[in-house]
Amino acid sequence: MDWEIPKPNNSAAKLIISGRVQKVGFRWFTVQWAQDLGLGGYAKNLPNGTVLVEVEGKKNRIESLIKELKMGPRGSHVDKVKADWLPFEHRFRDFEIRY
Repeated sequence: MDWEIPKPNNSAAKLIISGRVQKVGFRWFTVQWAQDLGLGGYAKNLPNGTVLVEVEGKKNRIESLIKELKMGPRGSHVDKVKADWLPFEHRFRDFEIRY
């Protein structure tokens, strides 16, 4: 009988969101959802017009955040959310905007 190795509850992800995601309140939208979901990390505009999100917390909550980011706030248009899953390292205490 094969035993399945339990997946760790906590995870981390680096997200790159592309589309019309700057100057539309996207970072504030991300902060609100991440805080509501109890996640740590940050959102930051990148010079190429994308938004970088680094996030840590319960994997299912990160997945919920990704679902919301794909919708985005009013006035945005998300083309793609690229997610790279990373090991949980407990690097963040809260979720903020970085400049």
